[in-house]
Amino acid sequence: MISRRKFLISSITASAAIAAGFVPTPITNETLSSRAIKLKDNTSPIVISTWKHGIPSNEKAWQILKKGGRALDAVETGVRVPEGDPKITSVGYGGLPDRDGHVTLDASIMDEFGNAGSVACIEHIKHPVSVARLVMEKTKNVMLVGEGALQFALENGFKKEDLLTEKAKKEWEKYLKENNYKPSYENHDTIGMIARDQSGNLSGACTTSGLSFKLRGRVGDSPIIGAGLYVDNEVGGATSTGMGEYVMRSLGSFLIVELMRNGKSPQEACEIAIKRIVQKQKMYKDTDVAYIAINKQGETGAYAIKKNFQYALYKDGKNLLIDSDYLMK
Repeated sequence: MISRRKFLISSITASAAIAAGFVPTPITNETLSSRAIKLKDNTSPIVISTWKHGIPSNEKAWQILKKGGRALDAVETGVRVPEGDPKITSVGYGGLPDRDGHVTLDASIMDEFGNAGSVACIEHIKHPVSVARLVMEKTKNVMLVGEGALQFALENGFKKEDLLTEKAKKEWEKYLKENNYKPSYENHDTIGMIARDQSGNLSGACTTSGLSFKLRGRVGDSPIIGAGLYVDNEVGGATSTGMGEYVMRSLGSFLIVELMRNGKSPQEACEIAIKRIVQKQKMYKDTDVAYIAINKQGETGAYAIKKNFQYALYKDGKNLLIDSDYLMK
């Protein structure tokens, strides 16, 4: 039986919340045991991802979704495409190294239950997103970094490889001659992907090799849950690309999902998140950041600070590369 004191405290707390405009959703045993919410109406799969390498990534993801597969499997499979492509110099194998010649990778993944896993500054593993998934599914942790992440990967059957391609090595050697070992702040075409499956459930993934010729040990926003990636299956998901430091300072992906929770469309939420960066961070003109988002209803949005950001959208049987709207016109 509840005591009078506890009843008064809970009543006062509830009254204050209502007065502030916040009415919490009742939590029942049913919602605790099954947070994967299925839509009552028929839903069609949707995949949205960043940049032109999102086109082949979406294709792979779609092969899983069209057969009724899980969104989590789709996003992992999709972003593994650029991770394994040596021609792409900003993700996975083929990624340009830090200024000391080390290829270090960051990745994260998040499922429909709110589970998340990530790895940061991992070396010698071609597919860090798959290591991130194992962190999520086989440990009680969210993030592993550096040598510890590599050890975990090797213990779980991943192959240790030299990720520095000849092309990347030549670019690095050229950088050393021309820049006198000064760290670079360029090349940040991360791939982030959000998918909705036929059950209406959402998952996301984000993976990158980060800035080319960066400071040794630098980690961007991609493996930071809430910064480079965030998914809430009751609301929607968002992911980012661009200068990670700007995204981390504003927790942009989490912000977008919370804006959607409060009634904003994915497009409106992405625009507000970009404007937040511009308002709060003085050096925004020197770089770029872009976001993509999708809500539970299948609406999508994208917005960038500058021109030239493109995203790939697979919807209604069509896989399109779309020029994003942007702020600085």
